[in-house]
Amino acid sequence: MNHLPLIDDFLLHIQANNYSHETLYNYERDLDTFAHFLQTELRGLTFDKITKKTIEQYKAYLNSPTRKTSAGSESFVKLKSGSINRHLTSLRRYLNFLLDMDEKVPVAPTAIKLLRMGKPSSQVLELNELIKLIESPTTLEPEHFVAMRNRALLETLFATGMRISELISLRINQLDHTGKIYIQGKGKKQRFIYLTERAEGHIRAYLKLRDDSCPFIFIAQRGLNAKNTKKHISANYLQMKIKRYRELLGISIPTSAHSLRHGFATYLAEQGANPAAIQVLLGHESLETTTRYVHASDRYAETTHKQFHPLKK
Repeated sequence: MNHLPLIDDFLLHIQANNYSHETLYNYERDLDTFAHFLQTELRGLTFDKITKKTIEQYKAYLNSPTRKTSAGSESFVKLKSGSINRHLTSLRRYLNFLLDMDEKVPVAPTAIKLLRMGKPSSQVLELNELIKLIESPTTLEPEHFVAMRNRALLETLFATGMRISELISLRINQLDHTGKIYIQGKGKKQRFIYLTERAEGHIRAYLKLRDDSCPFIFIAQRGLNAKNTKKHISANYLQMKIKRYRELLGISIPTSAHSLRHGFATYLAEQGANPAAIQVLLGHESLETTTRYVHASDRYAETTHKQFHPLKK
């Protein structure tokens, strides 16, 4: 029997907010697993006595092939990292619900860190290498305009987690003093993205070099269209440049514009950001796309971005 406080209220909250039956089932099963862990593995430890050490023990338990299912039967199947993270996300969401209900929680939701998915993924560089790649145009590009533009491009890509199509089509009139940009993304879905102070600074410095009336932020220095006006850079150009910088830096892991988007999400999660906010920032429609993350408000997503981005200054 699940003795977690307000568990029925939490499940009713999930149901009332129009989540799918599968999502409701996953939450119920995952939290039953945690309750069973406290009862059997920790000899009836009550919820109010759990600590950060308890959470680490729970991670080890989920990672064990001899763990029990939510019904208490033998499993003998080791969970994948994504499934473990779903269990941890369910617990984090439950703790957040208790806080919303003005209940005391023994462990802060942000203390529950997700597992790294591999190393942190075959598509994601270690943070120090990512920073080198982002900063590389400053030293690798001989032409000042190109260096400033491409540095601003990479800073913006990692600061926001945008898709490459969204990035290259950004317009100057979308910028304001808040660092918040309203965009229309994939499938004409609209959302906010948020620049870091660092990225916005590089964009402003690059724009000071401009003396044209092109509406796009990131323009091709050469290449005039039929109306004799400048156009935005191409996706192929940016992908080619990222590949070239990686080779010149001696980075062996294949890296693309999507890798920077993936890195944006990975390192926000590793810093403790709520997966629900990451889903909003990436513009994912399906919860499955972001490892079954739940919805969050734009306001919470903005707060998460400012708090947890590793290059926020």
